[in-house]
Amino acid sequence: MALEKIDKYSVIRELGRGATGTVYLCEDQEKNRNVAVKLVRFDKDTQAVSKRLRKLIMVEKAMGPRLRHENIVQTYDAFVSEKLAYLVMELIEGKSLEDYCSIDRLLPMDQAVGIIFKCCLALDHAYKQGIVHRDIKPANIMLDSSGNPKIADFGLAVFMHKDLNKDSTFIMGAGSPAYMSPEQIKGYQLDQKTDLYSLGVVLFQMLTGRLPFRANSAASLMYKIVNMDPPKVTDLNPFLPEALNGYIKKALEKDLSSRYKSGARFATDLSSVRYQILDDRKPEEDNKNFRDLRKVDFFTEFENIELWELLRISNICQHDEGEILMEEGAEDKSFCIILDGELELSLKGKAIYRLSSGEPVGDTGYLHSNRSKRSATVVVVKPSKLMHVNASALALASDELHMRMQQALINNIIERMHSVNITLAAKGKPMKVGTKPTSNVKNELALAQD
Repeated sequence: MALEKIDKYSVIRELGRGATGTVYLCEDQEKNRNVAVKLVRFDKDTQAVSKRLRKLIMVEKAMGPRLRHENIVQTYDAFVSEKLAYLVMELIEGKSLEDYCSIDRLLPMDQAVGIIFKCCLALDHAYKQGIVHRDIKPANIMLDSSGNPKIADFGLAVFMHKDLNKDSTFIMGAGSPAYMSPEQIKGYQLDQKTDLYSLGVVLFQMLTGRLPFRANSAASLMYKIVNMDPPKVTDLNPFLPEALNGYIKKALEKDLSSRYKSGARFATDLSSVRYQILDDRKPEEDNKNFRDLRKVDFFTEFENIELWELLRISNICQHDEGEILMEEGAEDKSFCIILDGELELSLKGKAIYRLSSGEPVGDTGYLHSNRSKRSATVVVVKPSKLMHVNASALALASDELHMRMQQALINNIIERMHSVNITLAAKGKPMKVGTKPTSNVKNELALAQD
């Protein structure tokens, strides 16, 4: 008999089966959306595995609210009991990067670098929440229908088009051997640098169609990862920019002190290479985005080169009406510029302000040196096009762009305060009438100023 419901989620159809459970396409009627639900039934004969599965599902549920990023698959809900458990996730109707790692199916160079660039920022966000993925590989990076990457499987997530027979690597150990860092193989304590190493391996494979280290056995492969240097990507693909050799080498450094210390730093280096490639191709999409920014009042004082640099470290996304963009109390210092549409700010359940085209949102949190929590909730009230600016990447941008952005944000806050003052004045009491200073007082003030 076909399964019809998983708790409150109506089953539409089965998506696939794996070693640990079955994934279903379901309808969340309360939220009016389709979701992916992984259902796990526990076997009494495998109590040790069942105990670990329960723990991982609860960890995934706890991490979900902290991993809100446009390039990370969202976890919505989870449930665990003695007999079964389920995990409810964002449905990604696309393919994983596995489909684009063979030599005959490689993506264009700038697209591959752009995907890894966004993954760097997503991992940077995760690490700031205290989370290390430990199993970065092509199968765990999904591409949605627009070609945007979504990192999956921060524990147990399984999605459409993923080979479900390979979903047990995280459960059985910690990572897939070909993408493991040297410290992971040695069993050392891990931090963000292990994810950046694995991401460097993925980039190498996406650009060349092969792994940096290959061997006939797992033992031989691990020996090479720990002891040997990878080849240059330009030796395998001579059409790649020479600068990529240095950036990939830094991502794959065995010496932790020499490897990238943050995803934002890796992303900044990659952005320069990507736009070297883009300058040759002059793709219409990037040129259109540049022209769109030139029409926005916020960017009036920006130089052309500053706008191009800003495009490198930002994401431009469409958002639907009703979408919660930011939540009061959430830890985040990124901000957005509204290119088109309208947003509403609210505090403690009360609407306080509406923002429209040309205005930034989330900027006060970015500018405040000691505050990292959101001070208000932001909801999309009209379909909106937003430029998402990553604070970590902006901090590593050129001094010119950094200063220009700071001044533009400060000017906007001053204008907003002036607008609020006008509103308050209209509702205020009559002003207190004062008297002008006498001529002697004026002279004394003038002398004091001299």
